[in-house]
Amino acid sequence: MSITLPKVNLNSILTSERLAKLKTAGVYLPTLQRGIEKEALRSTLDGGLSQAAHPRILGSPLTNPNITTDFSEAQVELITQVHPSIPSCLQELAEIQTFVSDSLEEELLWPFSMPCNIKEDDSIPIAQYGSTNLAKAKTIYRRGLSNRYGSKMQTISGIHYNFSLSDACWEELGYSDQESRTQGYFDLIRNFRRWSWLLVYLFGASPTIPKQLVPASDLASLSFLDDQNFYMPHATSLRMGPMGYQSTAQNNLAISYNSLEDYLEGMALALSQTHSEYQKVGLKQNSIYQQLNTAILQIENEFYGYIRPKRSLSDGERPITALKKQGVEYVEVRCLDLDPYLPTGIDSKQIQFIDTFLMLCLLCESPPDSAEENRLINENNASVANWGRKPKLALNKPDQIEMKNWGQELIMQCQPIAEIFDANCQNPTYSEAIAIQLEKLTNPSLTPSAKLLDHIKNSSRSFFELGVELAEQHKQQTKAHTVSIESQSRLAEKARASLQSLNDLELIEEESFESFLFKYTSI
Repeated sequence: MSITLPKVNLNSILTSERLAKLKTAGVYLPTLQRGIEKEALRSTLDGGLSQAAHPRILGSPLTNPNITTDFSEAQVELITQVHPSIPSCLQELAEIQTFVSDSLEEELLWPFSMPCNIKEDDSIPIAQYGSTNLAKAKTIYRRGLSNRYGSKMQTISGIHYNFSLSDACWEELGYSDQESRTQGYFDLIRNFRRWSWLLVYLFGASPTIPKQLVPASDLASLSFLDDQNFYMPHATSLRMGPMGYQSTAQNNLAISYNSLEDYLEGMALALSQTHSEYQKVGLKQNSIYQQLNTAILQIENEFYGYIRPKRSLSDGERPITALKKQGVEYVEVRCLDLDPYLPTGIDSKQIQFIDTFLMLCLLCESPPDSAEENRLINENNASVANWGRKPKLALNKPDQIEMKNWGQELIMQCQPIAEIFDANCQNPTYSEAIAIQLEKLTNPSLTPSAKLLDHIKNSSRSFFELGVELAEQHKQQTKAHTVSIESQSRLAEKARASLQSLNDLELIEEESFESFLFKYTSI
């Protein structure tokens, strides 16, 4: 397919020298590594939240590497392995989802990032993992999240996209050791944070919000959608906006991404500094732990961000310890909504664009961040989440610029990178992926958020009714999906093995939980 992109006047942020390096390294682009983690609620056939425990047929959420739970017993998380190929990554995700979907009786996998019909916080069953010390700590952490932010907020779901470069690719780009590669990842992260609003605009699919998630102070800014839901006319992702998955306690955290040392220093402070509101919650009530501690962050995973530096962990190892010892291994993109019109919530064209965008973030000059810039980043993100499709919406660059123009600049900078991908990869459609996203800037009706609102408004179905309809469609599509009997047998065996692993762990005599907890939360 031949794609002709329009000419756009822009200030180049990608130097010819950096682009030349990428051309030399292009042969290694097929070795990029990616993995997907997809969250989804289990709903009843009428759109309510399942009250059933995590199905035993899916294995133990503590020890199954492919299927676990997030906040709730009813919130499954599907995890792929790491893949150099986009099709193989999506194929594994489809295989895992097919196994899960086929295992659910009288239940559906909810297709939206915003939750299904939930009445009260106490109707949301917190995830349970077993009787080991680690299993208890995981449940207490989630109880802490409930006490701090409310359980309903925790049921908001999304897709996390993990991305890394191979050693050979790093080497060809001029990053010869782990220290320089770690710095390269932080350079990428700073630019990603500056420009991540673009992904929220292009892929945001949560312009609606259930009324039980709306603070009374925000009602005036919303429009009535149906008896149970509101919306914002120009919103792209209320999930990523101030009413979504946010923490006021974390808003004042001055965590810098200028270097690994700066990042670790900020995280260590957040993990050790107590917060007055969490002190009021207390550590225990009636001898039952209410949270792991009273710090701003109980553990690293509580830190909400659009992107995180990551490192694979050894058993019992803390994330900040692993980063300090070995540096950054990959980044985790966390600002992606589930696309409700795709059975797996994401597709190859979206991944191709994200890969290209992440390479742009790496290759471009990345000035140090500052408290003032972080404030502007938060303002830009909130503006696009709430009003991204508003005509002539202006963002701060730091001077004001029309969002559409800035977005065009960024996407056009992605084009030469996409061409290098196309010249080296087996699926040469990266330029097509760029063109698809560019068109969304000139025609906002093509965005997932606009499509969803238009669908609801022009149908006789409510948000929850549409969710059930799409979930049922996805269930039928997964049944028809071409997956091998071998893959389903392999997943079934992994589930059985995970139950045996849990049983083995629970037979091991452990130290007291208090001793374990002290070590688990010490930094």
